[in-house]
Amino acid sequence: MEKMSCPSTVSGRTMFCHLDAPANAISVCRDATQVVVAGRNIFKIYALEEDSFVERLNLRVGRKPSLNFSCADVMWHQMEENLLATAATNGAVVTWNLARPCRNKQEHLFTEHKRTVNKVCFHPTEVHMLLSGSQDGFMKCFDLRKKESVSTFSGQSESVRDVQFSMKDYFTFAASFENGNVQLWDIRRPDRYERMFTAHTGPVFCCDWHPEDRGWLATGGRDKMVKVWDMTTNRAKEIYCVQTIASVARVKWRPERRWHLATCSMMVDHNIYVWDVRRPFIPFATFEEHKDVTTGIVWRHQHDPYVLLSGSKDSTLYQHMFKDASRPVDRANPEGLCFGLFGDLAFAAKESLMTGEAGRKPYPAGDRRYPIFFFKKPDVTEQFAQVASALSVFESESDGSSRMDWFIKTARRYLLSGKPFAELCDHNAKVAKELNRPQVSTTWTMLRIMFSDPGNPAPPANHNMSKLGNIPLMNSFNLKEMSSALNERNKENRQDNLHNLETNLNNDENEETEGSDGQAEYLFGDAELDDDDLYSMEHENQAEEAEFSLPQEAFPLRHEIVDHPAAPEPPAEKPESPQVSGSEAESFCLTPMESFSLISVSQLLYQPQLTPSFFSPVVREMLDHYAEQGDVQMAVSVLIVLGDRIRKEIDELTQEHWYMSYIDLLQRFELWNVSNEVIKLSTCSAITCLNQASTTLHINCSNCKRPMSNKGWICDRCHQCASVCAVCHHVVKGLFVWCQGCSHGGHLEHVMEWLKSSNHCPAGCGHLCEYT
Repeated sequence: MEKMSCPSTVSGRTMFCHLDAPANAISVCRDATQVVVAGRNIFKIYALEEDSFVERLNLRVGRKPSLNFSCADVMWHQMEENLLATAATNGAVVTWNLARPCRNKQEHLFTEHKRTVNKVCFHPTEVHMLLSGSQDGFMKCFDLRKKESVSTFSGQSESVRDVQFSMKDYFTFAASFENGNVQLWDIRRPDRYERMFTAHTGPVFCCDWHPEDRGWLATGGRDKMVKVWDMTTNRAKEIYCVQTIASVARVKWRPERRWHLATCSMMVDHNIYVWDVRRPFIPFATFEEHKDVTTGIVWRHQHDPYVLLSGSKDSTLYQHMFKDASRPVDRANPEGLCFGLFGDLAFAAKESLMTGEAGRKPYPAGDRRYPIFFFKKPDVTEQFAQVASALSVFESESDGSSRMDWFIKTARRYLLSGKPFAELCDHNAKVAKELNRPQVSTTWTMLRIMFSDPGNPAPPANHNMSKLGNIPLMNSFNLKEMSSALNERNKENRQDNLHNLETNLNNDENEETEGSDGQAEYLFGDAELDDDDLYSMEHENQAEEAEFSLPQEAFPLRHEIVDHPAAPEPPAEKPESPQVSGSEAESFCLTPMESFSLISVSQLLYQPQLTPSFFSPVVREMLDHYAEQGDVQMAVSVLIVLGDRIRKEIDELTQEHWYMSYIDLLQRFELWNVSNEVIKLSTCSAITCLNQASTTLHINCSNCKRPMSNKGWICDRCHQCASVCAVCHHVVKGLFVWCQGCSHGGHLEHVMEWLKSSNHCPAGCGHLCEYT
């Protein structure tokens, strides 16, 4: 075929037309005057007029259109203007001849695939050669002069998502797979691929050969990346990488522009982006006309870089003029600010804004500031805005490695679940105190006091001695022992009892309580009580809550206090005090420290506890304070530990922002286990799904090298155990560790034990293995 001359720029304007149904794919004819649109319920050809699209032909004919018209992909032959091919959702590959005189233009029907065909591709120079890739994992090459495939290529993997013939190499085609691999094949050798490499983490949805550079292959995947590979080297080399905001569904190199390519997304994002791979962080141009996901993109002519056609699920077909595209770089902020992990600050701005600071005095000693300038030489072909930037870096005064030790240690030592609430608060308070963070420690202690049950506190570690010295606070003791002691001491002098009480309290101004009709009042003075001492009453028998009272006349009526005589006379006999019943004695436990204090107690010392909602506003303000100060670690930790006590009080978007910030910090410090624990304990749906993506691991049999099924550990093809321990020679059904040098391995415990005594591989291959 003679080389087509480069035409003048196609005239026209940005325009669109409404379709009868959503489009799955589009393709343009050789002379760029017609476009075919295919989908599940549409298969039409439109003419590209000056101001509009005009429908020329509807290929869905017949009273009951079959599934052969339900198209997942379509391609118009670039050498034969009347030849089209479609990939049907029922596994059929169909070719269409527009020159047929009848209404039904179907010419060949190939039904060799067992599942949906995802892609069809004509050879760029061979008229009768057609390639297909299917969900069944096979690729087939068809000769249109025959009624069956001439070659079948097995990727030994999951479904094939895209196939593309090389523009420069006659015999080579590339195939992308759902397991993240890309394979290069020679059509003359259907038994084995020429090269295979892992291109993405997750499915590779599309690939496209560069029209000018022979060895450049662009791939796009679910990991939201577009990568450009140099295939001329011995191993595929990634030379450019573009990070997008959604899964990449289509990628197409821009004609006459070596560094530009267009992409569209599979979900979420409706826009079409044109990227300059040399500046991958911001799109070169954006087309924002579609209202739903874009499903197909194609440049109108192979030598015209200014007109792009697209189809979408919003049932529209668009022609985009490059002069009408949005330029994100024109709206981009030319200033940037970023903090480093260890407190360093980087600031970038236009050079013109930074030149005025040349005469500024240096900062005090310890703050080192140095400018780094990046200049880009002007290029007449470069259409990006030319900006000379200056980067200033402010280093922290102290050693950065020690400044963030508290964050790492706190993340590793905090307990967020698995124990009662009070124990979690006590443990975390202790961790914060040991790391010299008193405010955080006090916060955890206050949370325990506010939200724990006073009647059932966590058992104190050591409260045998009170902070008040000799004051007999109410620490646990048994009333059964107290009862017998009371019987003996009731016969003693009541003045002695009063004198002993005065001695213990060391307060001459206290007045004794007269009777037990009113509630006892307790004055602790200016002393500082431990919060645990306030809640030191313990229930020995929760089933019985009978009220008890000490003898009504435990104290004599008020009288003048006199010195004790040497042999005091016994006071007048009073009625014997009633004996305390067993059930009453078991209701509470009080232990005096030095002497018995005969105090009238008719009810609990505390009123029913305040509901958690009473403290919620204060806790919410506290969490906001920590988050605003940058301590999202504390905000997230308290949020997890308190759980439903506080979760409903905070907006879900705010919670998600805190979680994402904390998880990002944990991952930057490589605290992967802590990060995963936080994700698991989160209740935000946007957070819990973070560790659910790409959790499937596809393995091949170690004997026949073919994919394993999910039914067991025996290969369906060679009937051998796929994962055998090199030490015990049994199938490994749990943790499996292998040497990356010789690929042998086995049970983790067995391999670790083996390598303690020998460095040689247990399989006997002679390799020196190392476990790190």
